[in-house]
Amino acid sequence: MQQFAALYQQLDSTTKTTERLAALVRYFRAAPPEDAAWCVWFLCGERPRRAVSVGQLQEWCAGLAGIPEWLFEISREFVGDLAETIALLLPAPTVRTDQGLHYWVVERLLPLGAKSPDERREAVLNAWNSLAGTERFLFNKLLTGGFRVGVSRRLVIRGLADFCGLPADVIAHRLMGHWQPTADFFRALTAADTGDADVSRPYPFCLAHPLSEDDAAELSGLSGLQHRHTRLGAAADWILEWKWDGIRAQVIRRGGRTFIWSRGEELLTDRFPELERVCSGLPDGTVLDGEITAWQGDRLLPFAELQKRIHRRSVTPRLLAAVPVRFIVFDLLEQAGVDLRQESGLVRRGRLEELLRGCAGAWPQLQVAPRLSAGDWEACLQLRQSCREQRVEGLMLKHVDAVYETGRVVGAWWKWKIEPFHCDAVLLYAQRGHGRRAGKYTEFTFGVRSGDTLVPFAKAYSGLTNAEIEEVDRFIRDNTLERFGPVSSVRAELVFELAFEGLQLSPRHKSGIAVRFPRISRWRRDKTVADIDSLETLRELIRSRQVADKADVSGMEEAAGSAEDLSTGSVVPAAGPRRGRQRKQSKSAEQAAIEEPKLGGLFAGLDD
Repeated sequence: MQQFAALYQQLDSTTKTTERLAALVRYFRAAPPEDAAWCVWFLCGERPRRAVSVGQLQEWCAGLAGIPEWLFEISREFVGDLAETIALLLPAPTVRTDQGLHYWVVERLLPLGAKSPDERREAVLNAWNSLAGTERFLFNKLLTGGFRVGVSRRLVIRGLADFCGLPADVIAHRLMGHWQPTADFFRALTAADTGDADVSRPYPFCLAHPLSEDDAAELSGLSGLQHRHTRLGAAADWILEWKWDGIRAQVIRRGGRTFIWSRGEELLTDRFPELERVCSGLPDGTVLDGEITAWQGDRLLPFAELQKRIHRRSVTPRLLAAVPVRFIVFDLLEQAGVDLRQESGLVRRGRLEELLRGCAGAWPQLQVAPRLSAGDWEACLQLRQSCREQRVEGLMLKHVDAVYETGRVVGAWWKWKIEPFHCDAVLLYAQRGHGRRAGKYTEFTFGVRSGDTLVPFAKAYSGLTNAEIEEVDRFIRDNTLERFGPVSSVRAELVFELAFEGLQLSPRHKSGIAVRFPRISRWRRDKTVADIDSLETLRELIRSRQVADKADVSGMEEAAGSAEDLSTGSVVPAAGPRRGRQRKQSKSAEQAAIEEPKLGGLFAGLDD
């Protein structure tokens, strides 16, 4: 554990890529393979199933530290992180061990789920008594599933590649799919022999860079179009496609078997049996990249309908008929067992069209993404303006000469999303942030008007400058009305413009509406609470179908806001200063943060 703790400190103490890369290489050289495997697993964003609740950890720590739980709450709020608070409050260890990361995960952490409550408590307390400082902090992070260090998967791959002397794309490919963090796996991962391909293994996905807001603004007028023409060349140099609202996936046909992988490295084959059946007719040694989408006839259905297929343990004939799907294919990565990723986009596109030519009639569930026609950038702009009618998220621009890159590489693929929707809302609740934002109020819940009351409807974290964060933080401290653990109810005065991608009716939310990817667009200092939008206005957007009623589990559950998680789900009098009756929180905000849905997994990259 000491080596892992030292690595964490080195990674956390610098933002320089070269220094972080050197730290990773040093660790891989010094650590035993069984420890290095778990390190890679955690750095790639994986987490074990949590076996201990936040409430239990808080109770046990307060008992050992000899302090009341209210004092623990205040300490945690001040520190801003549960794992760090526990590490600081616990008494010094009386037993020390030099066991490595593998031991602490396999022998101490993973068995907790099978223990009785009393045995679990004793095991955690024994672990705390054997660790100190950063090691104890990291154990708590692993225990709660909150381990993060701000190192990208790409950097981990580079570190492994530098360590073993293999190309980074080989390491990236070997890390795809399902793998177990064992010593044997780490040895195979870094072995010089590259002839170890697993027939089910997908390729690392190529991702698009978003056009910035400034880029989009430039493209809104002819002068901008001319500028963009100069920068990107002729429109004919780009393959234009719709940006589909579905699940990014690869279909693999190798060894007489079919595998369907999501970008989040979830195996989806059994959830889409009709696609497995259709793709079994593909030639062996074929890998397709595309998007799984839901359709009703020729009408593209919103992602909310596709969700019904995802969350069912068994796919019944009735469900298959209710939510039919298609795989919209836009790239060919492997043909006859030959890796085509280094071929140009135009060559891959041509081979894809040739491979699937005539399949639309025989295999309606397997379709080539249409290549859109735009003779110039003005025509491209007109296509983008029609995206809402097409029920798509925007446009994809792929350079005809671009190879299929790993991850995001500037200049290969661009995504040009449609403009977000906006509304004015008032700040109702706030909570201190975590990590580097600890101590500052940076997590906000906003409300809109519903008759004579203010109803929480969205939660947002981003969009303010550092100076604005300081100013809002001071306002919250001076205008707090009530407190619910770490959550503060504030005087309803500050109005902000929120941007969001879509709305959907949701009985789970107090407002009856779930918001997709809300963020702060700007602080409306020129407006008062009397000027904010109403709940009826948002409902009208849904009714009028101006907002594609889309849903995204990662966006809806995390960024969108479970306003109830942060704001306690209460309705606030529109006047603001009066104290409304508040419902008790069902769980602590720290617990909600730990249970925050991971953006990886099945829904990773829905915005790519």
